[in-house]
Amino acid sequence: MDKRKTRHLPLLVILALSLTMVGCGTQIDSGYRGVFYYKFGDGTEMGKIYPEGFIWHLPWNTMFKYRIQLQEQKENLMVLSSDGATIRMEVSILYFPQIGKLDSLQVSIGQNYYDVAVAPSIRGIARAVAGRYKPEEIYSTKREQVNAEILAQLKEAVAPKFIVIENVLVRDVEIPAKISEAINFKLTADQEAQKMQFTIEKERLEAERKRIEAKGIADFQQIVSAGITPSLLKWKGIEATLKIAESPNTKVVIVGNDAGSLPIILGGE
Repeated sequence: MDKRKTRHLPLLVILALSLTMVGCGTQIDSGYRGVFYYKFGDGTEMGKIYPEGFIWHLPWNTMFKYRIQLQEQKENLMVLSSDGATIRMEVSILYFPQIGKLDSLQVSIGQNYYDVAVAPSIRGIARAVAGRYKPEEIYSTKREQVNAEILAQLKEAVAPKFIVIENVLVRDVEIPAKISEAINFKLTADQEAQKMQFTIEKERLEAERKRIEAKGIADFQQIVSAGITPSLLKWKGIEATLKIAESPNTKVVIVGNDAGSLPIILGGE
């Protein structure tokens, strides 16, 4: 044998073994878990979920990897309202597989579990729920209620299939233009009615305030009038006359010609 070929033989063996060893394993990335499958054994290995890292195995066996992080999938759905109007809904589904049941998920559905189990369920449930509401309710007044019903029913539908639904978000609702115009007109009319009601209530309160104020003035005048007598007025007149008479500018004081008359004061520089 050629000595040069013999000299390179160990390197070729090492290289071949390295390539074989690399091919005899699977790298499970961060955020993933693995389910092992024995091709010439019992098939899917039940009861064991493989963690992150490099897992050695024979090249004819398979490691199925599942993403366990929270995932989002958007669906554009066409549904019918209770009165038959066509409505487009954009829905986001937040989901992830049950980590401890990945082996069962692999056996029953497989890695494309969203397309097989979640997508058909959300479409059917959304149509059923929307069919109980009017377009204006789905569009505005009861959107949160519609969202909550879809979420509850979808969770219940996929839980036996080892899938967790974190949330369902109805992001956008598009209804026929005529219905949209009618809803906007109604909302505008409601706002105008509320504004008018506010104005009427404001005027009513102002009228009530003025009525109370007028009654208070009338009551005051009645109380004052009841306390004013001819004798009181005469006495006040005498007091005023005395003060004027004491003034240095006063020259002549003429007393009235009857008992009810007040003095007349003349004079001044």
